[in-house]
Amino acid sequence: MFKLIIKRIALMFPLLIVVSFMTFMMTYLTNEDPAVTILHAQGTPNVTPQLIAETKEKYGLDAPILVQYKDWLQQAVQFKFGTSYITGDPVSERIGPAFMNTLKLTLISSVSVMVTSICLGVVSALTRGQRTDRVIRSIAFFLTALPSYWVASMLIIYVSVKLNLLPTSGLTGPESYVLPVIVITMTHAGIYFRNVRRAMIEQLNEDYVLYLKASGVKTMTLLRHVLRNALQVAVSIFCMSIPMIMGGLVVIENVFAWPGLGQLSIKAIVEHDFPVVQTYVLIVAVLFIIFNTLADIINALLNPRLREVSR
Repeated sequence: MFKLIIKRIALMFPLLIVVSFMTFMMTYLTNEDPAVTILHAQGTPNVTPQLIAETKEKYGLDAPILVQYKDWLQQAVQFKFGTSYITGDPVSERIGPAFMNTLKLTLISSVSVMVTSICLGVVSALTRGQRTDRVIRSIAFFLTALPSYWVASMLIIYVSVKLNLLPTSGLTGPESYVLPVIVITMTHAGIYFRNVRRAMIEQLNEDYVLYLKASGVKTMTLLRHVLRNALQVAVSIFCMSIPMIMGGLVVIENVFAWPGLGQLSIKAIVEHDFPVVQTYVLIVAVLFIIFNTLADIINALLNPRLREVSR
């Protein structure tokens, strides 16, 4: 098992290098000189060749691209992502608080999504073909089809404005998490519960279930074995749900004026503040790689056959 973990971690590094290089090259995606982009972002009225040369020297843009990438990567490994083109502050100081706000919302929402998906998936699988199963699937399909920004807006209008039960926006306390978490859960649980349901039904049709029933095993014990085997299929999906939720919070954070990465990234894109945008993209991409690796390791822990295959 230790060899498997080392192998999976070792495979992360080539991906991280590729992702980091692609993220770094975002500065050169436009036809405009990066130095000119910086000057425009800073609101410089007259961009002269002398200003361009000075800007290139200040930000190290006069060096070869690979040298720039090496310097940028060395700084990124130390959690130093350069300075903002707009404010001149270190990007880490702008990203840090926003990242923590987004991370807390993501973790709480992920737990809510997982618990809801497992509960709905188990109930739906155990009542498959019955009225309860049809009702759950119909409601889940309907809620999944609704745009998240519309659901968020409706909750703000009726729960926050008309009933005055919860804050309309911002992060003022624990109550501020309620509406965003509800919207995220409604959006994602309707997708993930179907995977749990399908995995549960597949396990319930296995021969070992019939054998356990014939042996007189208690229902709760039987369900525990079935659920454990079913979650082996769903664990990868749940692990990947965390970076997916974090990467998809842009709309939710802007609707609820949540002081997180999503709102900060939109502002940075509008202002052409590329260091902030680069950092946001890098964080989300690295999280996808890390949680994908974590999903492989957890699957191997739950399923001994995967450990044998990977040897």
